[in-house]
Amino acid sequence: MEVLFDDYRIVRSCRRSLGLEITPEACVIIRAPQRLSLRFIQDTISRKRAWIEKKRQMIRQQYPPAVEKQFVQGERFLYLGREYPLMIGNDATMPVIFDGTSFVLSDTCVHRAKNVFMDWYIQQARNVIFERVHFYAPIIGVRHNRIRLTGARKRWGSCNAKGNLTFSWRLVLAPMSVVDYLVVHELSHLKELNHSRRFWEKVSNVLPNYREIRSWLRKHHHRLSF
Repeated sequence: MEVLFDDYRIVRSCRRSLGLEITPEACVIIRAPQRLSLRFIQDTISRKRAWIEKKRQMIRQQYPPAVEKQFVQGERFLYLGREYPLMIGNDATMPVIFDGTSFVLSDTCVHRAKNVFMDWYIQQARNVIFERVHFYAPIIGVRHNRIRLTGARKRWGSCNAKGNLTFSWRLVLAPMSVVDYLVVHELSHLKELNHSRRFWEKVSNVLPNYREIRSWLRKHHHRLSF
């Protein structure tokens, strides 16, 4: 994916015309034919810059940034698409415990609660995402190499030609269907390193309702912040 300007990305494929997409993160994706010159793309974007920035501002207003967590009694935290209340306990045996109905944070760890929660989420992401990769890889018929987790807030997943996969640990805040979609999406790229019709057919063969899941992610991505 080429970088045109800050938060502007070019995705080239076998399409015949130039297309613009503004993501829920207010990033601009320019979908262009393989051989279309960069100069032509830049000129087109310059002509449409006012319209693009107006649309980006509308999106930023529609999807405000998440409120900073305070880690107080009763505050709610996401895990796999559902919200659970936080309890502060003075007899907790671990920094944070999830019992299926609530989170219990040790009162001795309140001062470092954000790091405690982050460590917990990362461990859950390692368990959940790795398991789903191992589940879907043989279904899609691909082999992968290394799986890496990052703290990315906008790029949920990626892969490269070497078969390495990268996912944001923040995905475990989303429903399992979203985790599955991102896993299938990146594994399908191991067969099609593009977003061609053949690529989306491969995704659809495994997840026929992927459009519905993708739509949920576009509408609710701003909630998956921590």
